[in-house]
Amino acid sequence: MAKNWNVSGTYFEACNCDVVCPCVFLGPPTTGTCGVLFGWHIEKGRAGVETLDGLNVALAVDSPGHMTQVKWDVALYVDEKSTRAQRDALTRIFAGQAGGEPAALGPLVGKVLGVKPVRIEYETRGKQRKLRIPRVAEMEIEAIEGQGGKEVTLENVPLTAVPNQKAVVARSKKLSYHDHGLNWEFTNKNGFYSPFSYRGP
Repeated sequence: MAKNWNVSGTYFEACNCDVVCPCVFLGPPTTGTCGVLFGWHIEKGRAGVETLDGLNVALAVDSPGHMTQVKWDVALYVDEKSTRAQRDALTRIFAGQAGGEPAALGPLVGKVLGVKPVRIEYETRGKQRKLRIPRVAEMEIEAIEGQGGKEVTLENVPLTAVPNQKAVVARSKKLSYHDHGLNWEFTNKNGFYSPFSYRGP
């Protein structure tokens, strides 16, 4: 996709690491492996003539070791509300094939388990974030309260899906994922959320 594109909105993730996930500082995962689910809600987006406003995307990543030293297995989920043209654009953007920020993670991917159009329910409420893919995944996180009730934040970390953004540190209430032979059930583990803005090629 050589066409210019841009997407912006909100993002969040949860994984099986303890808070704060050491992977973002290029450390080994808490348990030696990392299972992480990312979710994006596009508030404004365009790829060529295709408008991407209001669509959701999710990405499951299974890393069998240190995230920068092994290849990941990944599964991509795109909003079933999208048209074929929108779906193709979302797939190329979030699979890192269209350049821009997502392409930086491309060299870490070893195997694509699949790409599916699914119903993705994405909810933002105050300091909470929720995502649900029926019969596949549920994710819910809430920001950790810092001093004076302020958010705990990180920025400029070496490994992130959202470069140039300040991430709010959160704790998961639930991370459930069952697809492609992967079965995760985690609670009280790491989470992050922030705005995002990507563009390319």
